Amino acid sequence: MSDDAPTLLDRLSLNQQTLRQWSLPELADGCARAGVRGVGLWRAPVQEYGAAAAARLVRDAGLRVTSLCRGGFFTALDPGERAAALDDNRAAVDEAAALGTDTLVLVSGGLPAGSRDLPGARERVADALGELGPYAAERGVRLAVEPLHPMYAADRCVVSTLAQALDLAERFPAEQVGVVVDTYHLWWDDTVGAQIGRAGGTGKDNGSRIAAFQLADWVTPLPAGVLLGRGQLGDGVVDLRWFRQRVDAAGYRGPVEVEIFHPALWARDGTEVLAEIVDRFLTHVG
Repeated sequence: MSDDAPTLLDRLSLNQQTLRQWSLPELADGCARAGVRGVGLWRAPVQEYGAAAAARLVRDAGLRVTSLCRGGFFTALDPGERAAALDDNRAAVDEAAALGTDTLVLVSGGLPAGSRDLPGARERVADALGELGPYAAERGVRLAVEPLHPMYAADRCVVSTLAQALDLAERFPAEQVGVVVDTYHLWWDDTVGAQIGRAGGTGKDNGSRIAAFQLADWVTPLPAGVLLGRGQLGDGVVDLRWFRQRVDAAGYRGPVEVEIFHPALWARDGTEVLAEIVDRFLTHVG
């Protein structure tokens, strides 16, 4: 464990989906009791609870919302579908602003049915960022492009590497569009260290592009469907400390958000899981 672990612990944030067995009030109470000061929220439970009420709940617990997930899905070819996606993303920006977070995480979307045109799909993502970026910035929200592992490129996210995400983000002002560094999605890429450095302060306006830093481990075998295979910190092959050190070296001092989707964690007592996460965070990230 590094000597700066107490400071690092202050940056720990828990993504809501990591303990999806908890209601929003349980999440706020549990994190406050555990000394975890940040939470990353998801739109569906926030909409069900009400964005204004959720903001008060989190604030009254002494917490802050570190991100809202998710916007995106920009790759449709049909004009009506594209317009609907843009409207939904404007609503997501408004929800993020109501929650008091400056980060809206975007999953870009996969290939439309029958398409094999990855570059074209990425250009449609860029077009959407260009339309939404000013709207988001006016409301104090930055669009955070999250690259997902290439196994998701066909159906979920045509942005597969941090380099691809930065190529998109750097077309726009840094206060409008940033990127997400997620260990689960990027651990395999031997250029990721250089790209994290690039994200820390290069581009046309020399602004930092790192909008969020998320942690999960990679364990095998992956489950059917692959979405719910993120591992508990320390259970897999990802050098989590290496990622944290590289992100810190790039100048990022924001939240470090644990985002794990795994049914085994959801079946356990939430308080027990959260205590384990804090311990694993200090052991494998600090």
